[in-house]
Amino acid sequence: MNPFIQLVKHLSNSLGGITSLNQTNPGKVAYLRNLERELQSRDVLDIPFDELPVVVFDLETTGFFPYTGDRILSIGAVKMIGTKIIESETFYSLIYCDSLLSEEVKELTGITQEMVEKAPSLRDVLKDFYRFIKSDVLVAHHAIHEQQFMRHATWLALRKSFQHRIVDTSFLTKIAYKEKQLVTLDECCKYYGITITQRHHALQDAMATALLWKENINEIQKMGYYSLKDVYIHLAKQG
Repeated sequence: MNPFIQLVKHLSNSLGGITSLNQTNPGKVAYLRNLERELQSRDVLDIPFDELPVVVFDLETTGFFPYTGDRILSIGAVKMIGTKIIESETFYSLIYCDSLLSEEVKELTGITQEMVEKAPSLRDVLKDFYRFIKSDVLVAHHAIHEQQFMRHATWLALRKSFQHRIVDTSFLTKIAYKEKQLVTLDECCKYYGITITQRHHALQDAMATALLWKENINEIQKMGYYSLKDVYIHLAKQG
């Protein structure tokens, strides 16, 4: 069984189980079953970039090492289809944290102790986030950071493995502009003339990353790559 389908089943169980849902809210049962069928039949690698639905997301965290105690403070995300940003389809939430935030983190993110102490739990935010992203591919800049934290947080809060595909914007940038050696989000956005309204705010960084994804897709298509499969085949040939 697809691991994410297992997660969907877990979310349904956390709402009271299929039997309970059937008695109280048949609509939720239909939604979950339709999502399972979609996940089973879908191969995102073959979907043309112009039609590919993705969720571009960003995390603000207390540090870089989730397995030694660093935590997610907020999640921001925006949906896209192809190169179109769906500005009406966004997600943002702070996450409860009872650890004292460092002055550096508070200054960098603008997140205060009071804000995270009043925020919803990690479990509740992740359940809402998974309902928001559904089966879509996730996109992030230097995605290893987001991937590590999502793996740890999903297991910690839901006792399930994180199995969503995450595409890193930086690997497309390296193909399209290998000679430029663009690395950080700030460097990439400066090159493309993308303005980040509020740096280190999860939703605003996600919006900037979405614009970067759009520019990358445009460049990749000019080079003759029309799907994720095309890109992965190219990378495999490069060794």
